Amino acid sequence: MSPLDDTGRPVPVPDRVRRVVSLVPSLTESVAATAPGLLVGATDWCTHPADLDVARVKGTKNPDLERIAELEPDVVLGNTEENRPADIEAMRAAGLAVWMTEIRTVDEALASLRRMLTEACRVPAPEWLDEASRAWADLTPGPARSAVIPIWRKPWMVVGRDTFTGDVLSRLGVSNAYAGHPDRYPKIPLDELRAGIGPGGADLVVLPDEPYRFTEDDGPEAFPGVDVALVDGRYLTWYGPSLAAAPSVLARQLAAARPY
Repeated sequence: MSPLDDTGRPVPVPDRVRRVVSLVPSLTESVAATAPGLLVGATDWCTHPADLDVARVKGTKNPDLERIAELEPDVVLGNTEENRPADIEAMRAAGLAVWMTEIRTVDEALASLRRMLTEACRVPAPEWLDEASRAWADLTPGPARSAVIPIWRKPWMVVGRDTFTGDVLSRLGVSNAYAGHPDRYPKIPLDELRAGIGPGGADLVVLPDEPYRFTEDDGPEAFPGVDVALVDGRYLTWYGPSLAAAPSVLARQLAAARPY
């Protein structure tokens, strides 16, 4: 019987997997850190590990479907948030086995990655995944704070409801001021963001360096007098080997929050 991916769909994965194409940077890093010889293709946005030497198949939202088919993968790895349904269905129609992950919490990430590696890639669960599980199980949350979490500007967009990023921060003691918004990544005018910061509202702005690259000189100036935490987006938004160090790295970066 074919194993089931995160969406409950059977995926015809062979008993031995030799060739994997990954369409998500986090999943690419997860396979590369576990069984690097399996990867034959990845997106242009797959930047970890830095020395990854595989065929590139364009982006997560515009994959080169012809090139992917030419690579003859045993399985293609995707994600319900990162990849478009039309592209996934086109690959399935072409006879490719596509394994879809669906991750919106840390617990889901740990379970999904274990299932993907052991059932879709047919490799033993790696030590880094056990380390990540221990790191999050042993985590002591920091001081309770409420944050606005922009991920883009021009227009300003923030983290909304039901996201992996929001769950990561909540475990560190930081609640998302827009967790109750009906959209997962709402566009909010800057004046409205500012109005929600202060007594009775958020007391922190968290600025990651991806997908928009916020820096000391680009982002904090929009929130004068407010504590701003500049954080590494890979530890905040990626699910993979970075999960093992994420609690300590993010806790340190959040503790360094200050007005700019």
